[in-house]
Amino acid sequence: MAQPGNTPRRLRRPRPPVAETSRARGRFWWLKWVLGIALIALLLVEGAYLWPRLSEAWRVLTEIHWGWVAACVAAQLISLSGYASVQQRLLNAAGVVAGHLKNLSVIYASTAMALTLPAGQVFSTAFTYKQTRKWGATPVVASWQLAMCGVIAAATLALLGATGAAAFGTKVSPVTLTISLVGMAALFLALRYIAQNPGSIERIGHRVLALYNRSRNNPTGRGMHRWSEILKQLDSVELSRTDSVIAFGWSAIHRVADVACLGFACWAVGAEPSFAGLLIAFTAAKAVGSIPLLPGGLGYVDTALITALTIAGASGAQAIAAWFVYRMVSFIMVAVAGWIVFLITFRATHHEDLEMDLEFERREQPGV
Repeated sequence: MAQPGNTPRRLRRPRPPVAETSRARGRFWWLKWVLGIALIALLLVEGAYLWPRLSEAWRVLTEIHWGWVAACVAAQLISLSGYASVQQRLLNAAGVVAGHLKNLSVIYASTAMALTLPAGQVFSTAFTYKQTRKWGATPVVASWQLAMCGVIAAATLALLGATGAAAFGTKVSPVTLTISLVGMAALFLALRYIAQNPGSIERIGHRVLALYNRSRNNPTGRGMHRWSEILKQLDSVELSRTDSVIAFGWSAIHRVADVACLGFACWAVGAEPSFAGLLIAFTAAKAVGSIPLLPGGLGYVDTALITALTIAGASGAQAIAAWFVYRMVSFIMVAVAGWIVFLITFRATHHEDLEMDLEFERREQPGV
């Protein structure tokens, strides 16, 4: 019998490696300082660049055309609706039935997370994954849908950028452009092929696993059952060519409406950038915004957008004013609306999210 105060070995909990954790934190203390100094420097440089033009930009804003602002808001609403339609079409192709309003509410809430939270893209992706799982999507189908949405969105953005570069007269290397477009098309077709032909992928996977197990001296069938279970979940996906075309069409509407939102913001303040310059400014802002340094790309996205609009033909004051209108609509308005949707629609289901997390943990445990 164990002595009082002496816990049997099998019941003792492992102590957290405090020393190792402290050393790890000590190694990276300088990173916080570097990021903080870089952010302060960026804001100072941006402030110094914008300060001489702020008074003139304010004058431009006092003469704003509210009709174009309303068109800017409408274009942003159409853009978000188009992205929700992409998600809905892909889920319907996988047998997951969810109406447009459900998908749209998820898009608003997830976009608000991506725009306002640190590492917002991670929270946004996890939130969308959980909601599609609640609608009946299997884990593999939910992940497949997220991957397909990302590929389609990247492809349409690349096409917009290439169109703007060609119209602007910029020399775009045909080899680079061809490789980029072919690469995205190949990735899309590969995901589509895997969804439609899980049997052939299953055989390839079994061969690869057999070679891996042999090289690692693992049991022969290790991992094969899990691989087969994953591919079985793709049996419900029937992404036809019509579904693919429609999904790309909705994605194009999503991107074009967002470009129109930026264009209407320019017209609202009297700026008239060239069409090619507008496309390049939009593509540059979105490309820079994909770097997850700060929520919503604060600072560096704004600098890229103002600079690109100035190059596109707007004056410095007009570029600042157009940036302000566009960010108020595409950032502030969307974030506020998204969090309101989240609090009204999804906040009450928070306990269900916790239960789903526990379910995932149980499924991941060996032997369950």
